[in-house]
Amino acid sequence: MLNRIDGRGSRNDTNEIRVDLVSSWPEEQIMQLYKAAGWWKEWMDENRISMLIEGSFLFAVAISVSSGRAVGMGRVISDGVEDAYIQDLFVLDHWRSRGVGGMILARLLAECKSRKINWIGLIAEPGKEEFYRSLGFAAMPCHLPMLYQEEGGG
Repeated sequence: MLNRIDGRGSRNDTNEIRVDLVSSWPEEQIMQLYKAAGWWKEWMDENRISMLIEGSFLFAVAISVSSGRAVGMGRVISDGVEDAYIQDLFVLDHWRSRGVGGMILARLLAECKSRKINWIGLIAEPGKEEFYRSLGFAAMPCHLPMLYQEEGGG
């Protein structure tokens, strides 16, 4: 069952793509996006994808209008009051360089701003800095992203 949070999906000029905020989406499509991005790990449980979507503050899906399938995604993790982090922004190779990533990001940013959340951060993968700069993001001087590592590098 597809469950859109609202009906204000944005479209590109050719109406090939629609970006919707969702509270659920077919798990196999989201898992395919995570796999294509190289983020899916062998130990991950595909049955938890619905929890990942539901647990996100916002979850956007770029949908091919002709097929109805997800071709990209992005999500926001937030307290809903002050700060928000863009997470897991990804577009399938075939749809890249067509503005789909920008559409997803614009939809997430607009929704955060409409809720008066103005501190919006992300960690860009190497090589993606210009994409994010072109959409209003800037490096944070004197800040270093860090990741918790269990003892023994796990």
